[in-house]
Order: sequence, then C-alpha cells, then structure tokens
Amino acid sequence: MGKIDLNKTQKKLSLLNTAFELFTTKGVNETSIAEIAKEAGIAKGTFYLYFRDKYDIRNKLISYKAGTLLIDAAEQVKLHGHTEQLSLPDRILALVDYIIKALQADKNLLMFISKNLSWGIFRESVQDSLQEEGDDNFKNAFYDLLSLTEENYKDPEIMIYLITEFVSSTCYNAILYSEPADMDTLKPYIFHTIRAIIEQHEPKASAE
Repeated sequence: MGKIDLNKTQKKLSLLNTAFELFTTKGVNETSIAEIAKEAGIAKGTFYLYFRDKYDIRNKLISYKAGTLLIDAAEQVKLHGHTEQLSLPDRILALVDYIIKALQADKNLLMFISKNLSWGIFRESVQDSLQEEGDDNFKNAFYDLLSLTEENYKDPEIMIYLITEFVSSTCYNAILYSEPADMDTLKPYIFHTIRAIIEQHEPKASAE
C-alpha cells in the first residue's frame, strides 16, 4: 500500500472510530457529521470523500466492527489449531464462543451491533467496508467461514445467516439483562441450538 493509500485508510479509520465513540455515547440521531469530522481532526468536506451521509458511516461502521470481531475470532480459532482438528460444528462453536466473550467484555459494542446489524449490512461488508483501500481481510474471513463447509453443506450462507441472527439476539438479552438467564446458564442451550441449525444443512439433508 502506497503512502497516499495509507493516508486515506488512516483518515477513514479515524472517522469510523470517532463515529463509534460518538454514536455509543450520544446516539446516532444526536451526532452530526460536523462533530464527527471535528473530533476526528478532519475537514468536514473530506468526510464526503468516504461516506455519503451519517447513516452511510453508521452502516459502514457496523460492517467494520462486526467484520473486525469476526476476523479476530477466526484468527484465534486458527491460532489454537481448531481449524484443522475440529469438525465444522465445533469450529463454528469455537468462533461463537470467542465472539460471545468479546461482547461480554465490550457491552458498548454489543449494544451498537445488536441494535443496528442486519444481514444486508453485514453482507455489504464483503464487497465494501475497507475493501476500497485493499484490505480484504474481512472478505477473506467471511468466505473462509463458507469454505469451512467443504463437505458441501446445503445453503451455507443461509446457515451462517441463521446462526448470526440467533447469536446476536440471544447475546443482547442474556449479557445485558440476564434474560431469560445469564450467559453462563444460556450458553449450553445456545450451542445446542447452533448444532441443530448446522444439522439441518448437513450434506445428507441435500439428498432429500
């Protein structure tokens, strides 16, 4: 990456990180573009080189934060050798376990992602997010999840969608409000449900 591209990436990251701080402390509606640019130390006009409006940076920020979490989880799973040693369900559960622990440690991130994340925004990250600057780590991490289904699981993207939606909603209530139970109590049930979702997409199901 050249010096110009690196500078662009740094400015975009500065805007994203500043927006996250403001959105999680003040709220999206109470935060202005001028405030984001000022706090990031970037001219307001420069903001529009990277984002269309406040809601565009919100969507890109959701994508960026969710993508970063996924990348970190995938790297940890590989670091501990789980990618080669474990079955697909166990690999996915290892990813989910890391993500749950990360969200428990960062409740602001949990609230922001869970309130705003949609599958459309998440999938858009694969094609967008920081891809313009050549950082394809998130795209690779996402497709690595799909490539884990080397045994030709049926509709793997739908499977990951169902798991993502399920984990996002259950984590929000369990971590923040201990409803219907605290996370330690709920986690075995979460893992059991994830296994059931995966089973519905196993190769044998595709032959029916």
